[in-house]
Order: sequence, then C-alpha cells, then structure tokens
Amino acid sequence: MLNGGTARGSAARFRMGSLLELTDSPAADKKMTLMHYLCKVLACKSPYHLHFHKDFVHLEAASKIQLKPLAEEMQTIIQGLEKVKQELAASENDGPVSEISHKTLKEFIGAAQTEVSSVTNLYSVVGRNADACILYFGEDPAKYSFQQVTATLVSFVRSFEKAHEENCKQGFKKERVECLTQAADL
Repeated sequence: MLNGGTARGSAARFRMGSLLELTDSPAADKKMTLMHYLCKVLACKSPYHLHFHKDFVHLEAASKIQLKPLAEEMQTIIQGLEKVKQELAASENDGPVSEISHKTLKEFIGAAQTEVSSVTNLYSVVGRNADACILYFGEDPAKYSFQQVTATLVSFVRSFEKAHEENCKQGFKKERVECLTQAADL
C-alpha cells in the first residue's frame, strides 16, 4: 500500500509504472535512488528477498508473448476450417468423382475440429490467466496489456539487480554483514 494512513493520502495500491520510477527517484538523503535504498533495506532486513528474481525464471519468455496476434491467428485458423467444411458440403453433391476427396476432407475436419477446440480452450485459459495477472498487479486488463505488465516486471528486475550490484560495489556489502550480525544478536 502506498501512502496508506498517512497525511499525504490514502492510496490503496501502486501503478506498474511506479516500479520503474524507483530508479529515477532520489531517496531522502539524495545520495541514492529509491531503488538503491530498497535494495539496501532488503539486504539488511530480509536478504533472502534479494533473490526474488529466481522465482521469475520464465518472465523474460513471458514478456515476449503477444496475445493479440495469437487471437488473430486463431481466428484465421477457425475461418480456414469453416471454408474446408463448406468445401466438404459442396463435394457431397459431386458423386463418385469426389468420393476419395470427400472422405479425406471428412477425416481431416474431424481431426482439425478437435485440435482447433483444444487450441481455443487453451487460448481462453491463457487469456484468463493473463487478465488475472494484470489484475493482481492492480491494473485494468482493458487498459494495460499482459505484455506491458511482463515488460515492466522484466525492467524492474533488471534495475533491481543492477542497483543491488552497485550497492555491493559501494560498500553496502559491509553494512549488510553488520546488519546480519546485529539481527543474529537479537
């Protein structure tokens, strides 16, 4: 929750774009960005979470999924199958001349309908899961695409890792050891 219960506001969520602004926003001391500060706090208070990106092993691949072209291709396949069905219906009146092609088309349509149905169901599940992911991150699926969510997360993870590496290079690693030592004493 952002600004929840503060004098500045009572925002109940954040926007995905806000994640990317952490690298540009200075922290209170103006010596580091909010992303660097976030990494520093995590290193001190919850070092296990510094490696959250390992839970996102498929994020990069997921960011390349484009649902709209998939939907368009699926519609093209469905329309093509309908044309084949029309051809089958037209060949029924051709008599013995088209008997072999009629039989072949009928077998093809039976198999193709099963495959098209399977792909349609799979696409439906993917669409629902993509919408659920968008909603999970507080965005509206009508305004924010799955690709935008995953691309934002990929950028955030990269920025987070870079900030953490920079913190380590600047001596925050020593502070992390001190924090862990203090935490162990508690």
